[in-house]
Amino acid sequence: MVELTGHSLTVDEVRRVCVNMEDISICKESMEKVKASRNSVDQIVANQETVYGINTGFGKLSDVIINNDNVSDLQLNLIRSHACGVGEPFSETISRAMLLLRLNALVKGFSGVRPKLVHLLADLINKQVHPVIPQQGSLGASGDLAPLAHVALVLIGEGNVFGKNGEIRSTETVFSEKEIVPITLQSKEGLALINGTQAMVAVGIMNYIETEKLAFDSEWIAAMTMEGLEGIIDAFHPAVHEVRGYPQQIAVAERMREWFKGSKLITRQGEKRVQDAYSLRCIPQVHGASWQALDYVKEKLEIEINAATDNPLILNDGKLIVSGGNFHGQPIALAMDFLKIAVAELANISERRVERLVNPQLNDLPAFLSPSPGLESGAMIMQYVAASLVSENKTLAHPASVDSIPSSANQEDHVSMGTIGARHAKIIIDNTRKVITIECICALEAVEYRGVDKMAPKIRGKWEEHRGIVPRITKDRVFSEDIERLSDTLRSY
Repeated sequence: MVELTGHSLTVDEVRRVCVNMEDISICKESMEKVKASRNSVDQIVANQETVYGINTGFGKLSDVIINNDNVSDLQLNLIRSHACGVGEPFSETISRAMLLLRLNALVKGFSGVRPKLVHLLADLINKQVHPVIPQQGSLGASGDLAPLAHVALVLIGEGNVFGKNGEIRSTETVFSEKEIVPITLQSKEGLALINGTQAMVAVGIMNYIETEKLAFDSEWIAAMTMEGLEGIIDAFHPAVHEVRGYPQQIAVAERMREWFKGSKLITRQGEKRVQDAYSLRCIPQVHGASWQALDYVKEKLEIEINAATDNPLILNDGKLIVSGGNFHGQPIALAMDFLKIAVAELANISERRVERLVNPQLNDLPAFLSPSPGLESGAMIMQYVAASLVSENKTLAHPASVDSIPSSANQEDHVSMGTIGARHAKIIIDNTRKVITIECICALEAVEYRGVDKMAPKIRGKWEEHRGIVPRITKDRVFSEDIERLSDTLRSY
């Protein structure tokens, strides 16, 4: 069980709750902060003080004062009107992550919600009731308003949730089956549920977890390619990388040398040729730079998952209430754009290695790794597919964060587009996994021509594992099925 404090949640704990489906609990000290924060809101309402989001309208309508008798209707109207997302829903994993992240933000005690609402969010997580949340519609500035409104809709017993096997069911029906009582929102609570970056961060965390595995996979696949092309190990000498000084580059080179241990296919400088092409020789430099970006992304995500992103914030034990802009997604928007570029580059260099594996002008292997070149095309069109995916990535890697469009009658006149960036990053990750899958299929074939008995033991272990998934190319077949099957094997949170 993962205990939420509001300030200590990690990427790994998010994975445990959202992928491994572990339960959560809330630390007692945090619940005391929630109660104190709520008392401050109740006092504001009782004293008829005018405070944004508690007894005023929202956005451009913030100057409209709301009577105390209408405060509950104000919150209900807010949720219903903002629940206008469109498109395919986020996955259940992302939906669960959004619940978790919003709950973690609320238990910091700066949002003024009732303990009852906090407990309901925890129940949804522990009873595995996950809202159906459309992916499109967030500007990523005044919070992920539309996606989070679909989360809040479920709390009031409306909208839809996921059932078994991903079927979509009405919230009302599932609440009845699981004996969950919906909540009637009170002052500040609707706004507290939707002011935040939890959609882009939820997608961002899952993106990071997938990319971390993808980056490690790209290394052993590249090592197998090196064996298939009788690559030169000298470029991975530790001194080469130490004199440049990047820790991530040094680490990639070290891991590659570990993969090469015991190999009789890897060559030395001058044995076959003096130097390799950049896609082989510069693996530590290029992959290492992507790891630098990943480290940056993880740092920003772990700050944001423990951040207070509500507005207004109830500070100094309720003595200070400030309307600010912590809901603005710019830090995560930039991180997601950086992630897009980093992952796209792993695909770029992988596709170039695919070309070196299949092009008879660049190696001494059978043309296109075909058993009967000319009569059969072999891996020729697999390289086309990799090139297509790489080109698609290039368009998706254009930074979403450099765009902005005003909303709410120009009150919200600069927005982050962070959720768009996170969604595009997910597509790039999936595309890149297929590119390295194609490289893996070609590398499996190349080393078999060279002699599996000459492979490094660690790489041969990977060869044996994945040869069981994709058989040898003995004749042309529908390679789409091989690519999808192996890509699914490589996919993992």
